[in-house]
Amino acid sequence: MTAPTPQAPRHVRAVAVQPHWSARDFTTPDAFRRWMRAQLDMARPHLQEGGVNLVVLTELNGLPLVLRGGGWALRLRTFERVALALFLARLPRALPVLLRERVSPIRALQLADIDTNTELYLRTCRELAREYGVYLCCGSAPMPRYTRHGEVLRRAPGVLTNQTVLLDPHGDLIGVTDKVHLTPDEEAGGVDLTPGDLSDLRVFPTPAGDLGVAISLDAFRADVIGSLAAQGCTVLLQPDANGAPWTSQEGLPPDPARVRDQPVAWLESSWQVTAQRQIPYAVNPMVVGNLLDLTFDGQSAITGPAEQAPSLRSYVLTDPRPGFLALAPWVTEGTPDELRQAGLDRAAHSGHPLENEYREDTLHADLTLPPAARPAPPRTPHEDALDALLRGEAHAPRPGTWRAALPALPLLALPLLALALLRRRP
Repeated sequence: MTAPTPQAPRHVRAVAVQPHWSARDFTTPDAFRRWMRAQLDMARPHLQEGGVNLVVLTELNGLPLVLRGGGWALRLRTFERVALALFLARLPRALPVLLRERVSPIRALQLADIDTNTELYLRTCRELAREYGVYLCCGSAPMPRYTRHGEVLRRAPGVLTNQTVLLDPHGDLIGVTDKVHLTPDEEAGGVDLTPGDLSDLRVFPTPAGDLGVAISLDAFRADVIGSLAAQGCTVLLQPDANGAPWTSQEGLPPDPARVRDQPVAWLESSWQVTAQRQIPYAVNPMVVGNLLDLTFDGQSAITGPAEQAPSLRSYVLTDPRPGFLALAPWVTEGTPDELRQAGLDRAAHSGHPLENEYREDTLHADLTLPPAARPAPPRTPHEDALDALLRGEAHAPRPGTWRAALPALPLLALPLLALALLRRRP
């Protein structure tokens, strides 16, 4: 009897893209496609010719598509004012959603155009995965939950999660992951997203690794990391959009009183996961740039076992340590006080000459992984629906009409209530 041939290890080139975004990148479909393509162009020099390449994009890179068609509103300069103006301008589409699905004005604003924005987002990502021949973590975007009904997708009322989509080099769907732990800015007082369910987290075995996704705050949470590790995750993907100056301080639930420098906090995500050998490797891209009055900054990183990354380095405001396979430098060096001031200088509406001067970057690292040993998880109905959408076998629902709101015309005073709610900063 012939002994079975042992499977070879998997060799993967992981690439993290740190882009600089602006509101203008999302005001038209062409602008969005250009911005997304620019990120794959940044990754291109880092791709391994003839090898397996995994490109990871950033969190919420689809959220600003709510601005699509609203370039005229950007002169209002704050997210609060722009959201209010767009809600009123799109009242014929947003009001029926608000009334029928019993959601907040800010969620209704997003859901009013979510089907068109989802198709634009997914088809753009599919084209890029195919053209560049990469396994693509698309980042994340607010997306609904769909089921397929023949050639039409049906959207679950009111649901809008922070959602990551994984594609293979043919542009075909690998799987979808929702963010479980939302930050205060993502909850009802902010952009008002729906939290994912911990029990829905899965690991996706691919030639690029057994991929598990922990979107931003999820990578800090033991329940998420424990679930992915127990399922055999070998590469953790942590798309991130840190909505504050990188050298400022933060305190987040469940312990908001525990305030520390943001870079210190970030050591509790990907770096800690790999340093404690819960998961061998982690890829953490971070978006930078001021989006209206919102500030996004950070240092992208790829982490792994200390013996594979013995050089001592770390985020600013933290002590050097092993475990960083690749790390984007921050925009400057200096004393802690100088670094904190540099973050404030670059923040939105600072008025400083360095306002919005952030560093774009692209990182790569070569990962050696054991052979895949687990079967792919069964697809969910939502994944079946997205797969049909990507293949052109089904389409999202067509936009509704003002007629749907006619029975509720006496309630048109509700938008006045929306003014107060939308004035809460996302």
